[in-house]
Amino acid sequence: MSGLLLRLAGPLQSWGERSVFTPVRETASFPTRSALVGMFAAAEGITRADTAGLKKYEQVRLTVRVDRPGTLLEDYHTVGGGFPKERTAATSGGSNKDAAVITRRQYLTDAVFVVAVTAPDDLTQQIAAALQRPYWAPYLGRRSCPPDEPFLLRRHVTDPEAELLTKVPLTCPPPRDSAVETIAVQFLRERPLPGAGPAATADVIEINDMPVSFAPHGRAHAGRRLYRTIEPVSRALTGPPKTLLTRLIDYAHAEEHA
Repeated sequence: MSGLLLRLAGPLQSWGERSVFTPVRETASFPTRSALVGMFAAAEGITRADTAGLKKYEQVRLTVRVDRPGTLLEDYHTVGGGFPKERTAATSGGSNKDAAVITRRQYLTDAVFVVAVTAPDDLTQQIAAALQRPYWAPYLGRRSCPPDEPFLLRRHVTDPEAELLTKVPLTCPPPRDSAVETIAVQFLRERPLPGAGPAATADVIEINDMPVSFAPHGRAHAGRRLYRTIEPVSRALTGPPKTLLTRLIDYAHAEEHA
């Protein structure tokens, strides 16, 4: 087993938990498994109708470090207003309305997540190669939300989860108190933290975001369990905001010289 590291940052992100159309398109507070698996599959050129092609991603384990949770934004949308009835958006019953369809779409603004992707070595290599030269470009939940660079931080890491705790730069300034050696950071894990002591607290989240099919007329998801922990991370991973990009680039390029 090995893995890779992704940094998901940008002006807007939106991680929907529901595949059906509703007047309010909500976002989860973290990247969903469905969205990340969809990102990998799209990068490899796997179509939505290819349900069998998703099976290999069941081997993937995802761990999310929440560098910055972002701020919730709700955007007001209308579709079809001002057109003749036959040219307006169809309702779920198949008919058309005279007026516009109104929706409200939620986004996370200025959020930053770092994701450790752990999988068998051959699958890690496939995903990394696809993300470097994607068939379809990756986005942060919706096509209108492109990721900032650097996006693919490391293509091959022996223990990507350990890197989140010890090496990947944090998107936050250092504590003002120079005596404080660690920062409390939120993690989302797909399995319980082994040997968690009093320094790491956890709660369990049930979420329905395990992709079974992305078929346009047959989307299906299964449930999974997440373990949300607050863990101490060394202040050495922090730094002034003006140095963040340099620190991230140095970290990403260190792989090339290893």
